[in-house]
Amino acid sequence: MNVAWTSLFHAVFVQQKRKPWYVKSGTGKGTRYEWVDGDPKHWDLAKCVTEYWAGDNPPARKNIEFFLGLRNKIEHRSHPELDPALYGECQAMLTNFEDILTTEFGGDMALSGELGVALQFSALRPKQQEEALRRFQGAALADIRDYIHTFRASLPPEVLESSQYALRVFLIPKAVNHPGSADLPVEFVPFDPQKPEEMEKLRRVTTLIREKQVPVASKGLLKPKQVVSRVQAGLPYKFTMDTHTRCWKHYTARPLGNSENPENTKSQFCIYDELAKSYGYTEAWVTYLCRKLADAQEYEAVTGKAPVPTLDPDPG
Repeated sequence: MNVAWTSLFHAVFVQQKRKPWYVKSGTGKGTRYEWVDGDPKHWDLAKCVTEYWAGDNPPARKNIEFFLGLRNKIEHRSHPELDPALYGECQAMLTNFEDILTTEFGGDMALSGELGVALQFSALRPKQQEEALRRFQGAALADIRDYIHTFRASLPPEVLESSQYALRVFLIPKAVNHPGSADLPVEFVPFDPQKPEEMEKLRRVTTLIREKQVPVASKGLLKPKQVVSRVQAGLPYKFTMDTHTRCWKHYTARPLGNSENPENTKSQFCIYDELAKSYGYTEAWVTYLCRKLADAQEYEAVTGKAPVPTLDPDPG
């Protein structure tokens, strides 16, 4: 899709009678371009994004920039365990591509004639999804996971919630009035904030058909003791409850205990449970601490103590 986007932007610029080529630096008469193997060096995707949107930063642009950074992190590695965490961004990248394709070149260029249903479906069952999530949370993907959490946390709410940045949908069973009819079995109903009553009906329907789950405010969050255990397993130094307290204070993951606004946390790391009057921590917090505190100088700067190496359980 990075290649496809680059090609699309090049086509747009050519249609606009612009040459999407890198210009040589320096002075001289006329415009001089860079050449590679006898051909002009074309703009890469990052340059195309800058030229196409200029000073605007719509969600579609942020979606591409997310994948630019992710591509650089992954390079040529294969990480299928990332898939469940990125479905929303992936689907938005596809629909944004068709939107700009048809906007710039007309409806005849739409991909809908080739793809009956553009949505991607996962055959993963809940247990398989849990296993994929465990692999995603593993140490091997720490740098990629940290990039994903950091990028998402940097986005304003209106971008993060936009379907142009990440498309999130419910699949609702659709009744067929006439068996054997040619209607598509799946119909996409976009979220329209201008129709609150209609959207509320959809929410009620999805509540009825979703897999039954007991609503828990702290679902998926970790208690401080669990954080200590997980960070200790990923660090070469001792990590205690006192160490953790020093960490959340240093990195301001949450307010102090006497705060009048306990909900003012860094939500990518910590969430306040008003009913339980307690804090829960995210997997991103564990990853962040393991990465930051692996450096001995950072450890001492954060905790005020020299790091004490953990004992090797098998010194032989």
